[in-house]
Amino acid sequence: MMGSLFPVEDLPPESGDFLFNSVKPYFSDSDIVFGNLEGSFLDEGECIKKCSNPETCYAFRMPEVYVRHLVNTGFNLLSVANNHIGDFGKTGIEKTADVLKQAGIHYAGVHNQASIFFDSAALRIGFCAFSPNQACPDPRDIESSKRAVEFLNGFCDIVIVSVHAGAEGEKNRHVTRKTEIFHEENRGNVHAFAHGVIDAGADLVLGHGPHVTRAIELYKGRLIAYSLGNFCTYGRFNLNGRNGIAPILRMNLSRNGEFLNGDIIPVFQKPRKGPDVDRKKRAVSEIIELTAHDFPESGLIISPDGKINVKNHSSR
Repeated sequence: MMGSLFPVEDLPPESGDFLFNSVKPYFSDSDIVFGNLEGSFLDEGECIKKCSNPETCYAFRMPEVYVRHLVNTGFNLLSVANNHIGDFGKTGIEKTADVLKQAGIHYAGVHNQASIFFDSAALRIGFCAFSPNQACPDPRDIESSKRAVEFLNGFCDIVIVSVHAGAEGEKNRHVTRKTEIFHEENRGNVHAFAHGVIDAGADLVLGHGPHVTRAIELYKGRLIAYSLGNFCTYGRFNLNGRNGIAPILRMNLSRNGEFLNGDIIPVFQKPRKGPDVDRKKRAVSEIIELTAHDFPESGLIISPDGKINVKNHSSR
């Protein structure tokens, strides 16, 4: 979320050109650079979200030209399935889709479109995105989610799944393996969802709903990242404490989608700045602690410098 034009203009200086400068080098050699687009690209439009105080409403629309920041940084795959893509209704959804198409960025998560696919490095890679919000494929319907994955798995070598679900904030760092409720809203059972879609043929599950870093898990040789935290959230997000740290996960997969190894680039945000590398490595420490607590059986070794390896083949 690179700044918003609503409810008042709250944009970074220099048209946001500096936002990704510190982290861009870490994406340069990747076949796929993935992120969650938290909001819409829309220059003008009416907010349809009901807010008790319109002056402080959490509804986000970014200037359409800001898509260049994603292109210049190397992003080529986005989820638009989240609780903010619909803030400006059909207009915001359709304009966002048009802006991403024009920029050559692949996406999924709206218009009942549960999947796209494209070829990368001579592989056919499928992608689908889910969120328990209107206009998005619903991860609470696990059987329907599995069918979408099974469809992709029928003609793709690797299937990537994105999910924007789970309760938010520091109090919800742990994966409970239960249905998560936040502000009286059912935010899904992310553990059951992730295992279900891998059972159906998914090779990588990337979560980003809780806005804090969560554990990672190896299940059937496939990696699940339960929440990638707040990465670049300019302006009105709470970045205090654990809300301001996040991992960049760099992962190597085999040609059939099996997790081989990876590493964590820990980043943090200062208010009204872009992400920067965190020399304190707080996101690494967080993932080590949470993974040991929530998934001691998953068979991953995470070193203090962020290297991720598999203990042995029997854990797969």
